[in-house]
Amino acid sequence: MLFAFSIAPSGAADEDGSVSEAVADAVRIVRESGLPNETTSMFTTIEGEWDECMAVVKAACDAVAAHSPRVGLVLKADLRPGYTGQLQAKVDRVEAHLRDGTTD
Repeated sequence: MLFAFSIAPSGAADEDGSVSEAVADAVRIVRESGLPNETTSMFTTIEGEWDECMAVVKAACDAVAAHSPRVGLVLKADLRPGYTGQLQAKVDRVEAHLRDGTTD
């Protein structure tokens, strides 16, 4: 299962409007979890079972909450039990279609 999420504090930006310090604390939690993960400019994606992923999302929210009493969370999930390695495999399939010029 893949879980893509974005967490940000509300009202706790620095003088430039950046929330990067709070987001870094959340990403640190994700990376220390040991789950496969990827962070982009807008989302972090993790792969694993429901309970282990939700525990990481909660811990990441708690880390951001240390910066602000209000936290925003956007969460999207691809719930496909029995499949692993999809964090990269989904991208590889799209790239193969782009290279080959094929469509399904």
